[in-house]
Amino acid sequence: MARYELPPDPRESDDKRPRRMRRDAQEPTPWRYLGLGVIVTLVSLVIALALANALLRRPPLEVAPAAPTLIILTAPPSPEPSATSVLPTPSPIPTFTPIPTPDQAIAPPEITVDYYAVVANTEGAGANLRGGPSTDNALIAVVDEGELVLVIGGPEPDEPNNRVWWQVEREDGTQGWVVGDYLLPAAAPGP
Repeated sequence: MARYELPPDPRESDDKRPRRMRRDAQEPTPWRYLGLGVIVTLVSLVIALALANALLRRPPLEVAPAAPTLIILTAPPSPEPSATSVLPTPSPIPTFTPIPTPDQAIAPPEITVDYYAVVANTEGAGANLRGGPSTDNALIAVVDEGELVLVIGGPEPDEPNNRVWWQVEREDGTQGWVVGDYLLPAAAPGP
C-alpha cells in the first residue's frame, strides 16, 4: 500500500522558479503590447497611403487644340428634268353608314335577338330559366307567364329533345336560357 506524503512547501525551497512564474522583476502588461500594435498599424497605414498617393498621381496629359476640318459638300449635277407623269384620280374613301337601331316598339313576326318576348303557353306554370341551353343545366329561376324578357342570344337547337333555346334577360338583370316554345314576340315596354 502506498504511503501518503505531504508535498514540499514551495516557499521553503531554494530552487528558483522559471521567470514567468516569478514576481521579482517587473513584467510588461498586455496593454503595452496592444498600444504598441496600434501605433505600428497606424504608422504603416500612413506610409502605405503616402506611397499609393505618390505612385498613382501623375501630371495631366497635354492636349493640343484640335484643328477644324473643312468639309466641302459638292452635289452631282442634276439630270435633265423629265415630264411629270399624270396620276389617276384617287377613288373616294368609303364612308361609314350607320346601321339603324331596331325599332323595338313594334313586335317582330318571330323571336329575334335584341327584341322582347313574352312568356306564354305554360298554362300558368311559368318557364324554367336555366344556366345553359339544355334541361341538364341548373335551374336558375321560374319566369312567370306573361313576364316580358329581352332576347339576348340564340337560337340554340337541342336536337335530341327537338327544342330550340333562347338566351334571355329578365328585368332584374338575371340571364339564362328558355325553351322557344314558351316565348312569343312582343313589343318593348313603354317608357
